[in-house]
Amino acid sequence: MPARTALLTGARAPDPVSCRKPVMPNRFTVHHRDVGMLRIYLKPSDKIGPRRFWGAKPLYRELIRTAKADGIINAVAQNTHYGFSNRGRIRENGSEIADPHLTICVELVGDRDQLDLFCRRHGDLLGNKVIVYKQLEHWTITRKTEWNIS
Repeated sequence: MPARTALLTGARAPDPVSCRKPVMPNRFTVHHRDVGMLRIYLKPSDKIGPRRFWGAKPLYRELIRTAKADGIINAVAQNTHYGFSNRGRIRENGSEIADPHLTICVELVGDRDQLDLFCRRHGDLLGNKVIVYKQLEHWTITRKTEWNIS
């Protein structure tokens, strides 16, 4: 008999608490701390160093290498598909040929003071780039020990 019909005839509805799935114990602890994210927008055609026979080193790779050397906890380069930067014209990747002027985003995550120091140390690499800072939380997940599970 459907539940609505059962209620109309006086039958008891199932207890909603007893229908719940069993609760998993909290086996993990989440730790939070404030960090920052720096986004640096540049072109893949931006290079650094002397031009050699095979070309100069891409700037985005140098930024990630120096971030690693400076102890930044996370650094990635992300390609974009369509957009503009620094008030330039709108660019897009073609179906056959990649646009060497379409923006790349280098994203660094670390403590605010550490990111600030990175910019002051490597200002020669960052000149005339759009740079954005955002405050985030870094979460670390750890397993609780057997005697601390609650």
